[in-house]
Amino acid sequence: MPLTTRVFSDEKRLDRDAQLAEHFRQRLLEEIDLETIFKLDNSKRRARLEKVLLRLITAEGPVISSRERASLIRRIIDEAVGLGVLEPLLADGSITEIMVNGINDVFVERRGRLERAPSVFRNEDQLYQVIDRIVSSVNRRIDESSPMVDARLEGGERVNIIIPPLALDGPTVTIRRFPRPFRLPDLVTKKSINKPIMELLKVLVEARLSVLVSGGTGTGKTTFLNALSGAIPETERIITIEDDAELSLQQAHVVRLGSRPANIEGEGEVTIRDLVKNALRMRPDRIVVGEVRGAEAMDMLQAMNTGHEGSLTTVHANSAEDALVRLETLASMSELELPVDTLRDQINTALNIIVQLTRSVQGYRHVAEISALLSKHRENYQVSTIAKYVYDADPVGDEPGHFEYFPLPESYVEAIRVKGLSVPTEFLRRKK
Repeated sequence: MPLTTRVFSDEKRLDRDAQLAEHFRQRLLEEIDLETIFKLDNSKRRARLEKVLLRLITAEGPVISSRERASLIRRIIDEAVGLGVLEPLLADGSITEIMVNGINDVFVERRGRLERAPSVFRNEDQLYQVIDRIVSSVNRRIDESSPMVDARLEGGERVNIIIPPLALDGPTVTIRRFPRPFRLPDLVTKKSINKPIMELLKVLVEARLSVLVSGGTGTGKTTFLNALSGAIPETERIITIEDDAELSLQQAHVVRLGSRPANIEGEGEVTIRDLVKNALRMRPDRIVVGEVRGAEAMDMLQAMNTGHEGSLTTVHANSAEDALVRLETLASMSELELPVDTLRDQINTALNIIVQLTRSVQGYRHVAEISALLSKHRENYQVSTIAKYVYDADPVGDEPGHFEYFPLPESYVEAIRVKGLSVPTEFLRRKK
């Protein structure tokens, strides 16, 4: 029976394009060996599949235009070996986050703002097929007994999946994409910082002052940490520690370590804390931790206090003061059960600078404040503002505000000068 009769006889079935796509997807799977195909890199895999599909469509398919044929081939490959309707969204460089809330609601974040995407799944089976493909690629499983999973896509995107019964409105998939690595001059171009602040941050990192980057979800902490790490001298040995491979340092001597979740049997887990402890035996000049979320905060503080000054990390918090309190809370999660005064002592002697990031309602990400930690042993936390972003009542142009500068404390100025560096004049105390 001709394809056109076989496919289009029942008008109540799927639309013409969907029927064609499903037919040739099945024919493609009959023609190829998936195990062999997945051994190829993405570009070679797609080229091989395009060649096979072009032959099949030419031999068996109805007469369609070149544009329709190209669209059909792309759709079939996306569903056969990719992530279906999500593939065009992943290919869009302006999208930083993809959020699937069941089969009918797909949202994306573009330039810091949420918008609904036109793509939707035909049915729940199609969405579960995408979920299975993501989960199986990292040797994980997801089902009613284990309804949550974190994974990574081949391109490095971070994925969180949660399914019923925990997700009440259907399977939910959140995909976070990471932009290309930015450097400090790039952040100036994007107006997240300005030139005086860029010069200050470079000096602080070069002078081996330990920096904590703080901010809420989506404020760009990892992006900022990447940029900040670019100021570390090439002569130093750097060890990065992350849950997900998000950092991309440009120095020649970088050792990258990544945590590992437990396998299906619940064994083999390697935590950030395990890696921080191991890093201390690897002769690091600096340790860069993507984010501290638990008891590893204590190990990180001890590292900063024992010859690894100038280390960098991030934490979730809404202000510099909140960041210190949160760090204290995380450090208390270790089995050491130290008194609060001792924990505060560790933080006061380990940390120097806190960079607070924020995101405005317009989606504008920028530094909100830079503070220096001044408190000493066992004192309550004292921070001194070095720079602050102030929103203007009547903004001019596309910038909602401006930066104000304050003198860098004299103890920090002296520490920087001892290293043979100079502080930008905007942050020096004015002589009377």
